[in-house]
Amino acid sequence: MRKYTIDEFVNKTAEKEESGEELFDLENDYTLYVNLNGKVWVKLGSMIAYAGDIRFKKQSSLEGGVSKFLKKAVTGEGAHMMAAEGYGNLYLADDGKRIAILNLENERIYVNGNDVIAFEESIDWDITMAKGSGSSLTGKLFTMKLQGSGMVAITTHYTPMTLIVTPDRPVYTDPNATVAWSGNLAPEIKTDISFKSITGRGSGEEFQMKFQGDGFVVVQPFEEVYKVE
Repeated sequence: MRKYTIDEFVNKTAEKEESGEELFDLENDYTLYVNLNGKVWVKLGSMIAYAGDIRFKKQSSLEGGVSKFLKKAVTGEGAHMMAAEGYGNLYLADDGKRIAILNLENERIYVNGNDVIAFEESIDWDITMAKGSGSSLTGKLFTMKLQGSGMVAITTHYTPMTLIVTPDRPVYTDPNATVAWSGNLAPEIKTDISFKSITGRGSGEEFQMKFQGDGFVVVQPFEEVYKVE
């Protein structure tokens, strides 16, 4: 391991000089910088540092309407977001996962709820579930529909891969490795018991997400399993 003087270490790891123009920017591959002047939604527990006058408020139970409240009660999704309000420099991270910033221009994208780290207040959101998923998949296939114009920051374990879906080339993915997909796709759940026969027990490959049409799907080289709270 390389040794540093104090000055060398500070200079090497110091925060970047931000231009102050963009609301979201990458401090590095694993840290999101938010040039806050107003309000954004961020993942609960993602704040690692801030400077300025910033207040944090957990999303209220009925925020977004009764429909979203009922969906959150069933899925556990959406309850993991909090509002960051005020002005200053805000830094976010999520278990060392890689961060990507998407700039939506009157567009829609679906993202695994656990992989959304922040989005602008201008973005409209809702909770959806893949067609054909049942109670055994609760906590895996509930996603956030994000649409409108503004920035969305998502996370992945390691470097993601994007697969292009065409009418003559459907794509099948492991739900636990699926991060996001384009807004015009509506995945279905496909069950393949042959995987259970091969392994002798249930596994993530037993259930697959089938994407067909025109669009894209983003996967990560990691199977992420998390519990509904």
